[in-house]
Amino acid sequence: MAGMAAAGRGRVSMQEHMAIDVSPGPIRPIHLISDYFPHFYHFTEPTLRTPDPRPPVTPTIRSAPQPQPDPGPEGDSDDSTALGTLEFTLLFDVDNSTLHCTAHRAKGLKPSASGSVDTFVKANLLPGAIKASQLRTRTVRGTRGPIWEETLTYHGFTLQDARCKTLRLCVCEDPRLRRRRRAPPLGELRVPLRKLVPNRARSFDVCLERRRLTKRPKSLDTAARGMSLYEEQEAETEVPGEERGRILLSLCYSSQRGGLLVGVLRCAHLAPMDTNGYSDPFVRLLLHPNVGKKSKYKTSVHKKTLNPEFNEEFFYAGPREELAQKTLLVSVWDHDLGTADDFIGGVQLSSQASGEQQQHWRECLGRSDCRLELWHPLDGAPLQLRD
Repeated sequence: MAGMAAAGRGRVSMQEHMAIDVSPGPIRPIHLISDYFPHFYHFTEPTLRTPDPRPPVTPTIRSAPQPQPDPGPEGDSDDSTALGTLEFTLLFDVDNSTLHCTAHRAKGLKPSASGSVDTFVKANLLPGAIKASQLRTRTVRGTRGPIWEETLTYHGFTLQDARCKTLRLCVCEDPRLRRRRRAPPLGELRVPLRKLVPNRARSFDVCLERRRLTKRPKSLDTAARGMSLYEEQEAETEVPGEERGRILLSLCYSSQRGGLLVGVLRCAHLAPMDTNGYSDPFVRLLLHPNVGKKSKYKTSVHKKTLNPEFNEEFFYAGPREELAQKTLLVSVWDHDLGTADDFIGGVQLSSQASGEQQQHWRECLGRSDCRLELWHPLDGAPLQLRD
């Protein structure tokens, strides 16, 4: 070693130079692989390493913290299955054929995964097309106890509707604040309307329930458009031809003008004809038989609605005896650009008609200067009204 050190002071060989670059620093001894395994045989054991005096550390598995139930305001239940309550009032006004639903407030709503509570109340009449009877309140933001105090009104609501329909109320998040277009409601409830007493308000304070969603079967006829992709397990989808909507007509024989005044006031719960779930409705009138353009009228078109309000009036000149022998054909259409308009439904008023259509026509011609308003259901059978 002394000789090598002496030689190194004068000249360094290539091997020594490479050894210095490759292995800088002291060379540490390599432990035998047997040092890392227990020995089960009786032979001369190598020198053992000094054991670590510290006790072995056992790894600890920490579980995720469990969320604690959030107690609702005003002493609401801390049960995680409780979705809150909804206070509302229902009033069936028989004289005006309207159903009023006043949404007062909700309590103890459970926020969704987004954590925000910006809610509104959505109402539907079942069975029937979803969008045909859909009404909603304004959105109240940032509270689990929203107060709406807003009234939703269904026009053209009859005694027959009260006997067979159910009102569904859903408390929903504002869809503008969610990335998904559709989200399940925070809770819903249903009220059979046959329990209502006409012209008497009834208040409710009902617990919300969860909604079970199932996809609408692909085999469903495409004519039943305007319904949401997700439907209830119960039969609440529209059967084609079952219900086309209704129209509110006003008839008055004017003695001063010597003719019939026909008012097209509004339509309600029309069948959706467009792919967006709505229609662009307008109304056509035809007095048959008659000659000339004065026998045909048409209202304005209302875009993207199933409950249009027209409030338009038209005049047919002629004496009572002559008008009594004629038939008034009223039809509702969906306006389409570039293609033929879609027929939604119609009604015929004449002395040869039946039921309320005949009664409305005869009472109008039997009185003078008396305006008679009546709701008429639309018939799905096409009428011969094309120009």
